[in-house]
Amino acid sequence: EEAADEENYETGDAALDDPLCADGIGEKELLVVSFGTSYNDSRRETIGAIEKTIAAAFPDFSVRRAFTSQIIIDHIKKRDNVEIDNVKQALDRAADNGVKTLVVQPTHLMNGFEYNDLCDELAEYADAFDEITVGMPLLSEDEDFVKTAAALKDVTSAYDDGKTAICFMGHGTEADSNEIYAHMQEVFDSTEGFENYFVGTVEATPSVYDLLEKVEAGDYTRVVLRPMMVVAGDHANNDMAGDEDDSWKSIFENAGYEVVTVLEGMGQIDQIQDLYAEHAAAAISELG
Repeated sequence: EEAADEENYETGDAALDDPLCADGIGEKELLVVSFGTSYNDSRRETIGAIEKTIAAAFPDFSVRRAFTSQIIIDHIKKRDNVEIDNVKQALDRAADNGVKTLVVQPTHLMNGFEYNDLCDELAEYADAFDEITVGMPLLSEDEDFVKTAAALKDVTSAYDDGKTAICFMGHGTEADSNEIYAHMQEVFDSTEGFENYFVGTVEATPSVYDLLEKVEAGDYTRVVLRPMMVVAGDHANNDMAGDEDDSWKSIFENAGYEVVTVLEGMGQIDQIQDLYAEHAAAAISELG
């Protein structure tokens, strides 16, 4: 879907991004696994930034990249002639390179379908390495929500004037893990200084109309929209900030609000990058 819709957009120079799919890995690899995006600038500024933070934190490991979306991988190859490994290719590359210790850190937000599929795929390679471990998604423990909320506030506090509702667009999922969005709202509601912060999803609940109802219950004149997603890809550019009648921007504008859209993925935030590195460190600590 993203690959098809994105054609009408200038997404930046793919050559500025390092796909991290080279051989010469050595015996210790840290594989960063993401869903992926074909928006070149966002990929470099979010996924690429997370990878660089992890690489700096663990200089004894060679950091490599894999995407789980084959559609996005194929689109980038066709459009930009840039090859990015899928998970199987990355694991085969690691095995062929003689990697003995493999640490996998996903950039997923939650322990949902994608994370479970990744763990199942890793289980098939259990005998290919001396040691293999996988880090937790971004929002796994209560402390993760508190740290993420603080990071989101840090990058939006300039808008928080009492008349502005600061709203985040999550993806949403049919899996039970969709409850992370309600949990994040609970953190906002129970923490001083987050009175004007709200969370919705584009494909699940709470919906944009649930969000609108909450905003209309307050005394707001302006709405700031920002993705609660690692990258600012198709959902952020179109479903959130697009000009179509059913975009979040249009829905809030039609309700009478001034709307500001911020097309920055969570992966651009330093504290979020550091939190992924913390999860990778926890995974490494579990090695023998």
